[in-house]
Amino acid sequence: MLRTVQVTRYVTPLREGGSLPAIAGADDDFLYVLKFKGAGQGTKALVADLLGAELARLAGLKVPEMVMAQLDEAFGRTEPDEEIQDLLKASVGLNLAVHYLSGAITFDAAVMKVPPLLASQILWLDAFITNVDRTVRNTNMLIWNKELWLIDFGASLYFHHAGTDVEEASLKPFVAIKDHVLLPAASLLQQVDAEMKAVFTPDAIKQVVALVPDVWLSPDGDAANIAEARLMYEQFLNNRCKNSSIFLNEALHAQQTLI
Repeated sequence: MLRTVQVTRYVTPLREGGSLPAIAGADDDFLYVLKFKGAGQGTKALVADLLGAELARLAGLKVPEMVMAQLDEAFGRTEPDEEIQDLLKASVGLNLAVHYLSGAITFDAAVMKVPPLLASQILWLDAFITNVDRTVRNTNMLIWNKELWLIDFGASLYFHHAGTDVEEASLKPFVAIKDHVLLPAASLLQQVDAEMKAVFTPDAIKQVVALVPDVWLSPDGDAANIAEARLMYEQFLNNRCKNSSIFLNEALHAQQTLI
């Protein structure tokens, strides 16, 4: 289970993010990047962020610690910025927070090289979870303590916004992989495919999906809706992993067009 912290202070907004996340302090004396459930994409973006990050962690990739962040009503009363005030008021309750990597620098593909194995693992994962947000323009990767860390998975699993049939969505090739920042470096995709499929077993996927709080899946606490939502994510991920050749071939084709 993920830890739960109490947000104690709002430090500063991160306006480069479309959902207006913020740096905030918590009662454990750490700083976090706080992702708000009251932002535009609502709790589904938090679900995608959590699932993407924890699947990456399961695969052995570097991801900052994620925690549940409890936000009280008092935060919306004293904030002078009306936009931020509205966001805080809409986010009272349980939000998502990511450990703030102080001193980290943004990954720059023009000057920083990623080993083929690591690049292939990251690219495979992003194709698996349909993460559209790891491009040259916005890599969502940081260098911290001389290691590569992945952040911001909220644009993943976008099928859940459209109400698409789960099986149909899980079998779609991921055409956005052609814009992935690590596509040129990911030369070991076929090797990684076998390794990743061995990691993402149905039991492992079930345990990751179980991390999502009930309240993000059904605000009214309806047990049937919660169970249905969990099953939806499990079915999507299991079926996509089982049929990984679909998005793997798309990635290999995209690489051929680079030559």
